[in-house]
Amino acid sequence: MPFQLSSALEAVTTAARAAAHEVDAQGRFPKEAVDAARRTGLLGLVSAVEVGGAGLGLRQAALAVETIAQDCGSAAMVLTMHWCGATVIEKLGREPVRRAIARGDHLSTLAFSESGSRSHFWAPMGTATLAGDAVELQADKSWITSANHADAYVWSSRPSSASGMSTLWLVPRDAAGLEMGAAYDGFGLRGNDSCAVRARSVRVAMASRLGEDGAGFDAMMRIVLPTFSVLIAAGSIGIMEAALSATVKHCTETHHMHLSTSLADLPTIRETIARMRIRVDATRALWLDSLDAIERARPDAMLRVLEVKAAAADAAIEVVDAAMRAGGGAAYRKEAGLERRFRDARAAAVMAPTSDQLHDFLGKAVCGMPLF
Repeated sequence: MPFQLSSALEAVTTAARAAAHEVDAQGRFPKEAVDAARRTGLLGLVSAVEVGGAGLGLRQAALAVETIAQDCGSAAMVLTMHWCGATVIEKLGREPVRRAIARGDHLSTLAFSESGSRSHFWAPMGTATLAGDAVELQADKSWITSANHADAYVWSSRPSSASGMSTLWLVPRDAAGLEMGAAYDGFGLRGNDSCAVRARSVRVAMASRLGEDGAGFDAMMRIVLPTFSVLIAAGSIGIMEAALSATVKHCTETHHMHLSTSLADLPTIRETIARMRIRVDATRALWLDSLDAIERARPDAMLRVLEVKAAAADAAIEVVDAAMRAGGGAAYRKEAGLERRFRDARAAAVMAPTSDQLHDFLGKAVCGMPLF
């Protein structure tokens, strides 16, 4: 049966919506949504048709993340990182793994950030030492999404022998020598299964290398950064849309019985909602323009890539904060779903590259200075 994006998304969002409260409350992996993505072919969204995938691109993945994030930020985050990893593998990986992703048998993620270089993901401290037809990896990775559930990590290290800043590898999650850190028990995106992973003499075949030795930085900038920035922005927009919808519902349905008026009859409430709508729509316009710039390889594409994640992260915090104020005491109750969005919305700003780093990069770019 041909892949149908709309029906696949409906299945995934239905599963995500039903489990979202429990995923957040228990801090557990959004298994239901991921299983639905496997079953419907959504995991193979960016995989080429010739390996059995849907053959779709960044725009469709971004729209999918935005839709899923309206129901469950954790599920959207897991799929964001999967499509980031899958995009790298599709361009640089071997056919058997590409086919596994297309079939829904392989959940991917990125393993870039390290405790030594922190949010400077482009500068790994971990090493890859030549050992015959293999390499031995040593590293202290931090904040790997889906760490205990991904089938393999798109892993960065220093080059094994070439010059350059980094090299990429495909490292199976069950490789001998990998040690998982403590389970994630965080403030927001509580189901994203993010934790530290240590590599102690992890041996992987040279055939597991993704691209040329020393070419990791180029792949990060050319493949990963545009994908990651646009998909993270998509998640922020989805969270904003959910918060806005919940605010409108609450304010139109909640009444002052003694005055026979709703909260939406208050001009101050309507102004808050209007400002939220403007902020969401302005961010969406930048996001869609960023997709256009990337697809058309416009001269300003990298500027848009740097802008869109920071803009969406900042907007999400602002919009959900406004939703909490407009919702009053009701917004603080778990069942309303707003306080979950309040927590989830804050994650994007501190994901590498952080908003502070992106603002610095943008300032350099606008001033004609080198970014690195």
